[in-house]
Amino acid sequence: MPSLNKQFPRLLPEPIKKDIRAADLIDTAFKAYNGARLSEACRLYVEKMLARDGTVGMTLTGALTPAGLGRAAVVPLLKAGFVDWIVSTGANLYHDLHYGLGMELYAGSPFVDDIVLRNDGVIRIYDVLFSYDVLLDTDAFVRQVIAGPEFQKTMGTDEFHYLLGRYVHEREKKLGIKETSVLSAAYQYGVPIFTSSPGDSSIGMNVAAMALRDSQLAFDVNRDVNQTAAIVYDAKRRGGTSSVFILGGGSPKNFILQTEPQIQEVMGIEERGHDYFLQCTDARPDTGGLSGATPAEAVSWGKIDPGNLPACVVCYVDSTISLPLITAYALTRLAPRKRKNLYARRDEQLAAIRAEYLKKGTVEKIAHRTDVSDVKDFGTASVKEKPRRNLAKRASSVGLGK
Repeated sequence: MPSLNKQFPRLLPEPIKKDIRAADLIDTAFKAYNGARLSEACRLYVEKMLARDGTVGMTLTGALTPAGLGRAAVVPLLKAGFVDWIVSTGANLYHDLHYGLGMELYAGSPFVDDIVLRNDGVIRIYDVLFSYDVLLDTDAFVRQVIAGPEFQKTMGTDEFHYLLGRYVHEREKKLGIKETSVLSAAYQYGVPIFTSSPGDSSIGMNVAAMALRDSQLAFDVNRDVNQTAAIVYDAKRRGGTSSVFILGGGSPKNFILQTEPQIQEVMGIEERGHDYFLQCTDARPDTGGLSGATPAEAVSWGKIDPGNLPACVVCYVDSTISLPLITAYALTRLAPRKRKNLYARRDEQLAAIRAEYLKKGTVEKIAHRTDVSDVKDFGTASVKEKPRRNLAKRASSVGLGK
């Protein structure tokens, strides 16, 4: 098969040596199976998603912050300007508070007796252990903070998390600790954080309880939907790229991807989809556990630009493994970027997409656009002027081309 050497690099990695850097290990030894997908993920993130000042949105699902990955990985990425906005489960932000408040969590075991733990007042998240008082003290902090006058109104979850992050940052300073909390870092660096299901966490539970004490705090989920779409629209109208870095799946995954259908399908604004898609997951598409969207399937919804489908990567690896490695790779291979401080531009971005929607949108049915004549030839045959939905019939691509 003489043509193979013209299409693919030879598989002959160098022997691993002691004291090798993580980034070098990924480049030299991760050559096949999900190791290769992880290597492709790292290069996609550094060489395409972060290139040319692209806008990167990240999702957080699964118990990442209880495992310490907020402090270990997410905060360094925010500080370096490598993540511009976030959609997270409320649970990840709630457990992030423990670290920002200087509370203690412990590396335990998944094989302990949970009845004994219950009797001893110990909470278990798989192999992470902490005192029940950590929950009670965190709850009290949230309730005391949101009783403040600046919280007595309806607001988007990005504004709520910004205000909450300010209090966490102040607590960090009083305790003499720093760079422990995602919420605090996002406040400092102007990174908007959204929660797609604000009632589905202990933070939301405390907000609900305070409503019984006549708190006026309420979440404006309509603003969240429009604000996230506005971030993507702003990135694209300025000639930049919009990328999604998805850890796990669930509601945050759909929430970050639905920004493009919101722009195209609902608002009637011409757009092509997110430019780059990177997901780390242990779910499967055939059981519905992959939240209904492989990259190719996402093309059919208009979520992903069909011209960039070959550059989309799905890495079937536990996020607690992939996130630290991708973070180490990015920090090694790329200098910090100027942070975008998107939070400071939230009103401007929302006004821009509102004006375009009022110009282009309609209450009536949006015309179905099928002309994709400017799509690149990204396969064996050109897809010029074929209907958009036909593009999704192509087999899913999970790797970067040569």
